[in-house]
Amino acid sequence: MKSTDPADYQWTPRPFAGMAKDFADGFRNAPHSHRRAQLTWAVSGVMTVTAAPGAWVVPPNRAVWIPGGTVHAIRVSGRVAMRALYIEPEIARPLGDECKVIMVSPLLRELILEIVAAPLNYDETSRMGHVAALVLDEIRALDAQPLHLPMPHDRRLRVVCESLLHDPARPETLETWSDTAGGSSRTLARLFAKETGMRFVDWRRQARLAQALVGLASGQDVASVSRTVGYASPSAFTQMFRGALGKAPSEYF
Repeated sequence: MKSTDPADYQWTPRPFAGMAKDFADGFRNAPHSHRRAQLTWAVSGVMTVTAAPGAWVVPPNRAVWIPGGTVHAIRVSGRVAMRALYIEPEIARPLGDECKVIMVSPLLRELILEIVAAPLNYDETSRMGHVAALVLDEIRALDAQPLHLPMPHDRRLRVVCESLLHDPARPETLETWSDTAGGSSRTLARLFAKETGMRFVDWRRQARLAQALVGLASGQDVASVSRTVGYASPSAFTQMFRGALGKAPSEYF
């Protein structure tokens, strides 16, 4: 069996190394980093990856790109079967120096599984060399997905965002938040656009979507999840969910 210690995959002579590792519901790991870039996909369950710029939600048909040297932590919801590719920094550089979530196409899924199943020191002149090269092309062709929650630096916005992460169902408008955060609603709106690239209502919707994915992965029913994240009815929640991810919540997992 191949190792389940990421450290064993950082210095292999091959440019790609694939690791399989399973986690129990609720697992959390401490902030850490890897020398190599990392593409991480969960066959089942949901991962939430946090780093300095924000948080990324990773359901089963998505993967997260983590550039080499990025300090990050992972929280698991549901039983997660993780499959990770570790890629040499020189080769990974064209794929970007920021974390992002990408769609896992059927082709990328099979390529990841091939590399994970291959020996650590596979023959680069065999078909595995072609598989590894095709992974880069496939990642490059896939657009970033809207599952990122950028975290602002301004302390007033942090008050708002951290409160919503703790309880995304909170219904306050920016006008109401202005009393708590210590800035006018106009100032907060301008800062949201500047520091996160999003409007307040869009950021809150993303926070609710993130929490909803965690709840659904843990086995909660749609009605319970919709109430937990602040929707008055399952139908309103389903409309939001389908618009963001292309499927109804009852079909997603």
